[in-house]
Amino acid sequence: MGYGRLTEKKIRYIVRHKQKGKSNREIAFEMRVSVSTVKRVWSYWLRHKEYLLIRRRGRKVKELSEKEKEIIREAKARYRLGARRLEKVIEQVYGIHIPHNRIHKYLLEEGLAKEEPRKKRRRKPYIRYEREHSISAGHIDWFDKDGIKFCAILDDASRKILAAGEFQNANTDNSIALVDKLVEDYRGIMPLEELISDNGSEFGAHRKNGKKEWDSRFKRHIGSLGIKLITSRIKHPLDEW
Repeated sequence: MGYGRLTEKKIRYIVRHKQKGKSNREIAFEMRVSVSTVKRVWSYWLRHKEYLLIRRRGRKVKELSEKEKEIIREAKARYRLGARRLEKVIEQVYGIHIPHNRIHKYLLEEGLAKEEPRKKRRRKPYIRYEREHSISAGHIDWFDKDGIKFCAILDDASRKILAAGEFQNANTDNSIALVDKLVEDYRGIMPLEELISDNGSEFGAHRKNGKKEWDSRFKRHIGSLGIKLITSRIKHPLDEW
């Protein structure tokens, strides 16, 4: 017979029935724990007159440093974004990675965010483009928050931000500039083969004819760099910032 997990309920049962004179072996059999566990629980009770404390499993939650807290406050005030987007912006702008769940927890503690039950529901999965090797394909996307235009290119395999920047306007020129920066930075590592975008006007993808064909300066430019442009379907965003 295999042994089960020791719980607070089992600890109380062990103490209660030891007080009634039951043997260690009987209790161990009934609770599906080892005889040594029964002895340990009872010995602790005799010494301290308290129930044995159960150690919580898993790694201890790492606390945010004062520097990390300051960065979160500064980024929140500057960009006014939610935790998921802040995670990526902080990594790109400040050069450190802070998981979005820790960011959200701190924002809640500071009164800078609120609980939204609907966001706790399981996210509906959908199949997306995803490559096995890093830098073979990227996702490019724009977002606007309180007048701030931010564009980023994410590696499809690792989800790492390859290039990003703030701009006065979200347009084709700035989209091209960011792609050129990425190509220059990663030229000696691995050339980008495919770039995935939405149907935004920043890429000229909104000008499709009846056959779903389209052309634009952005598409021609990245084609000249040897990069194939792929557009995502409607209601299927590239990624969740």
